[in-house]
Amino acid sequence: MTAPLWTSEEIAQAVSGTAHSPFQAYGVAFDSREIGPGDLFIALKGETTDGHRFVAQAFAAGAGGAIVSQPVDGAHVLVDDTTAALNDLGRASRARSGAKIVGVTGSAGKTGTKEALYAALDRAAPGRAHRSVKSYNNHTGVPLSLARMPREARFGVFEMGMNHPGELAALTRLVRPHVAIVTTIAPAHRAFFASDEAIADAKAEIFEGLEEGGVALVPYDSPHCPRLAAAARRYAARIVSFGFGEGADVRATYALRAPAGGTMVTASLGDRQLSYTLSQPGEHWVANSLAVLGAVEAVGGDLALAGLALADMPGLKGRGERRRIPADGGEALLIDESYNANPASMAATLETFGEEKVAGRRIAVLGAMRELGAETAAFHAALAAHVEAARVDFAVLVGEEMEALAKALGRGVELAHVGDAAAAAGLVREAIGPGDAILVKGSNSIGLAALVEALASGNDR
Repeated sequence: MTAPLWTSEEIAQAVSGTAHSPFQAYGVAFDSREIGPGDLFIALKGETTDGHRFVAQAFAAGAGGAIVSQPVDGAHVLVDDTTAALNDLGRASRARSGAKIVGVTGSAGKTGTKEALYAALDRAAPGRAHRSVKSYNNHTGVPLSLARMPREARFGVFEMGMNHPGELAALTRLVRPHVAIVTTIAPAHRAFFASDEAIADAKAEIFEGLEEGGVALVPYDSPHCPRLAAAARRYAARIVSFGFGEGADVRATYALRAPAGGTMVTASLGDRQLSYTLSQPGEHWVANSLAVLGAVEAVGGDLALAGLALADMPGLKGRGERRRIPADGGEALLIDESYNANPASMAATLETFGEEKVAGRRIAVLGAMRELGAETAAFHAALAAHVEAARVDFAVLVGEEMEALAKALGRGVELAHVGDAAAAAGLVREAIGPGDAILVKGSNSIGLAALVEALASGNDR
């Protein structure tokens, strides 16, 4: 049987708690719906709910034990504060690990880069690479992901997000990465920052947690690269830039759309070159892959195996997953980018969409971009040029913020502007024909993932 991730004694010591009856844990979760046999359930108290209400449900699902702040029926470790205990457990996991750790942040591309890097490292050490799942990148997701890291892991990859200054500084000191990546800087969460420079400064906080001898990876082609590099110098032993410009340390010297999709890339890493086919299309994905190569080299991974992993990477749900769906006796291509959006990622995705070979029409379902502050209308209106350059035939705009784009679009683009995703689903279904390509992208709070599932299943809701 697989060795336990944690014993009750180890948990109690890590979180300064008291174990009531011994148990072993093979996984960790704070959502009772995610509990599997032998998992540890952490009963967190939030603003709207209390995990202690779901302890019985967790045990019914097979939990081996729980961390709680009040006595319960079943094996448990009693603590004063379960949120503090989650952080302590993550901290203890990091302390006992001999793995090489990589932290990833950025305004866009965090999850894709994390998944690609995990795939590359797992090729080099099958079964001994670990990463944060989904987008568990906040003050609860990061320590949970750390607590889940197997003690025998050789590599760990952790995504870290933020929407306020100071958040990344706290997360990176938990993760303590050997390598820290900033994928890109863009006007995301501008409602909470005065400028893009302030966003760059907040993202640069990831370098504050670097271990001694650590490596910082920064985007060479970003206008904020010098700012990021200057921040990194205080903490990093080495700074590695990645991008397309001639001065980049990891540079794409050749990138061409592959006939079957994706991109054929030749990358230069100092005096070495690596040619590989990247399964995902788009210049932004090429940049992500360069960051992956830089990180693989920094942690002593295998670059050739990384290239193979990049070729085999499937599309990620909500972040570029491609599906064939039925359309009036034929098929249409559905491109799912529904998880999130900001001005930079929206522009990059539309550019890639414009390069798509389409037998029918290009249909773009674009949801509002959130947390952009006073410049919300201007950022949405600026998408008009990208929609037109992508040769979109029919644009379905979702959310009140999209009114600015609706007004900015020229007469060459047929459009509909609706209030929510539910209103859009039936409209889009009626518009789809054989050979069409449908792009769906917007901020997660718009709920376009439900529209994607409706289209894929053939339902209108």
